Order: sequence, then structure tokens, then C-alpha cells
Amino acid sequence: MSDPTVTSGCCPLRCFRRRYLLSPALVLMILFTAMPEVSPGQEQPIAFTGADIITVTGPTYEEGVLVVQDGAILAVGSSRSVTIPDNAEVVDVSGKVIMPGLVDPHSHIGEGDGGDRSSALHPDARILDTINPRSDTFRKALAGGITSVNVMPGSGHLISGQTVYLKLRQVNTVEEMLVYVDEENGIYGGIKFANGTNPMRQPPFPGTRARSAAMVRALLIKAQEYQARMEAAEENPERMPSRDLGLETLVEVLEGRRIVHNHTHRHDDILTAIRLADEFGYRMVLHHVSEAWKVADEIAASGYPASIIYIDSPGGKLEAIDLLPKSAPVLEDAGVDFGFHTDDSVTDSRLFLRSPAFGIREGMSRQKALESVTIANARQMDMDDRVGSLETGKDADFIILSGDPFSVYTRVEQAWIEGVNVWDYEDPEDRKFSTGGLNVYQGGGYGHHH
Repeated sequence: MSDPTVTSGCCPLRCFRRRYLLSPALVLMILFTAMPEVSPGQEQPIAFTGADIITVTGPTYEEGVLVVQDGAILAVGSSRSVTIPDNAEVVDVSGKVIMPGLVDPHSHIGEGDGGDRSSALHPDARILDTINPRSDTFRKALAGGITSVNVMPGSGHLISGQTVYLKLRQVNTVEEMLVYVDEENGIYGGIKFANGTNPMRQPPFPGTRARSAAMVRALLIKAQEYQARMEAAEENPERMPSRDLGLETLVEVLEGRRIVHNHTHRHDDILTAIRLADEFGYRMVLHHVSEAWKVADEIAASGYPASIIYIDSPGGKLEAIDLLPKSAPVLEDAGVDFGFHTDDSVTDSRLFLRSPAFGIREGMSRQKALESVTIANARQMDMDDRVGSLETGKDADFIILSGDPFSVYTRVEQAWIEGVNVWDYEDPEDRKFSTGGLNVYQGGGYGHHH
């Protein structure tokens, strides 16, 4: 039997179980049998000593100790409080800084795409089916310290398709990069919504903002009706509706199992996105929010997190003309849970740490700056139980820096994912992706290692 998490349009294992009357135990057996094996960390413990260790959610330890084993963090703390196992490999990283691997909640690396021109609404399209796991763009992201990423379809549609959460492991297949945030139902990503000028084109796309909201609202109502028919069929399986991959995906949205990542810029578009999410009760992250500083209190009152971007050169779309760097401290003061993203290639993944540095210059606190590229973004992807901070039991995803993370002179020296060194500045092949130009990204990415 094929794996429903791979072959179905939206991985509806619960629907799959209902349709074929499988027991929950058998469904879980199918899922875990088919899930990709993740490269394990080293069985021998590795202890990193001497570095300043930024845990993000806890203390920063000067000349601390980080011990990892079997892909997870075994211990982190001061040299006085951490006992290094006798059989550990000890790595002296004195003078360096260790912090969690960076989490990018909005990127377009991996050479993927989304829906086509046949419709403005493509909830059934999966960017998973278009990702090139050997793309050089993944190594570029590692060069910037990014270890986890939300890869998005574009924003030219009202709904352009399903996103995918990845760890940038050195592997052969995209399945080996997946991060399952809902293992029971096989969900490994969110879904991309957009409003504003991007999707306002000629029919079948909307021509106005009002029509944009109406089209999304109408499809969500159809999803509610489909959800009701599915629930009614629990008592009478013969009445199970015919499968609709797009509506199945939106049922996952309505049930809170798949997060909506909503592209939006102008202050009025931001409030429209909030209005729709409130009406249908789905979880949402507001992306870009160029005019967030105009409606920071309204965003805070809504409870939805935000993912913002800094661009340091003029140009781009007219609706982003009021994208100002003061959004970061304004959102922080309002109490909004927010972080930064790259939107690569809008900004370069290698320079991700510049965004919180700019935020600090505008008045953002250092603590929020650290959170804004780590744990805050992990929360936006339902991954905060695994990544985004250095805590015992979490995945051993971390980066080693040459100095303070917000210094222009600092570079990423190593990136580790689940206890495996996946990028090293001392490796000439890796170093090219830290310092090279466009021509570096031709010729196979991870394929160089296979």
C-alpha cells in the first residue's frame, strides 16, 4: 500500500482512515514505516567548551558547555554545572559564540513553485512536489546560519499552495528534509494565502480587494460544508463525500492543524487578513506587514503573530512604500509576537542576522532580536518544541559564530543539525557559498557531496 502522507494532495490520514476503515494503530504503522529516516547524530557525545553559549530562552553562559548526543542536546550550561561524559569528544571553541540554528519562516529557496494561471485558489498544490533537494540555495542558507526553513509558493495567488517545513540536512531526497508538525495526519507545512496587489490580475483572478476577500471567503464556506459532510459520514461511512484535495487541505486549516501564512502589506490589507481569520477561526501568521507600525495595536489585540522583513535598498512594489524599520520596536512595544524572515531571494539568506541587527539600531531590545530569528519563528511553524533555543532534550541544531551575532564583522563558522556538522567555513566548498557571487550557485548544491 502506498504511503498516504506522500501520495495524497494534503495528507489527510484521518480521512484516509475513515474512508478505508483502518484502525488507528494500523494508520500509525503505515505512517511511521513510510516516514523518511533522519540521519542520526553521533552516538559518541560531543562536548563543545569555551564558547559563549546563547540559549535564547534561558541564560547566556560565558565560556559555557554544550553536550550533544544522538541528535539531541544532552546538556547545556556553565562549565561548573555541566559534567562532560567520560567518553565524550571534547571540542574547544574558546572565543566563539554558539547559538541556536536560525529559523527562517518565509523563504523561496529550493527552486519550488505553486499554483498556475488556471485559478486564483490552489490549496491542493504542494510545493513539496517541486523542491530540488540538491539546490545550491540550501547551502547558501546554511552559510547564513539557517538550519530550519518554511519554503513557500509565491504570492501571486489568493491561495498559492501548501508550504513545506524543512531542515537543511545533507540528503538526497526532499522527504529526508521534512519536519512533521502533525505526525498523525502527515502534515509537514502550512498554506500560503495572499492579499493586496499580488493576486489582483485579470480573471480568473480577482480585480479588486473586495473580490479577493469574497473569493477566499466563498471557498472557505465550501470547506466548512465539506467538513460537515465528512463528520456526518463518521456515523455512516457510505455517505463519505468524494475526495477533494483542495477542500481536504482547507479542512485541516479550519481544524487548526495547518497554519495559514498570509502575505499582506498595507494596513487595510492586514486588517482584512485578520477579519477573515477571525471569521473562520483558523490559525495565521501575518507575513511582511509592511505597514505594521500603523496598526501595531490592532495586530496585538488580534493575537496573531507577525513575520516581518527589512529591505535596505529602495524599489519594489508601491504598496510596500511605507515599509519602515521602526516596525520592529513598535511591534515589540505593542506586545506582538513577531520575528524576521528573508523572503529569499528578496533578501539574501547569508545576511539573515543583519535583520535583527537593524532592529536593534531602531530601538528593538537585544533579547527580542535574538528571539526574532530563532524561537519566535519556530513558534510560527509549530517547531518550538524541537528548535529555536538551546535546551536539554531539544534537537542539536546550532551554529558556531566567530563573534557577536549582531556584529557586521561576525561570520558563521559552522552549522550543525541534529548533532551533524552540515556546513563548515573551513571547507573550501562550503566557504564559496559564504563569500562567492552568483556563479557559485551553479553545479549541483549538495550534489557536490554525493
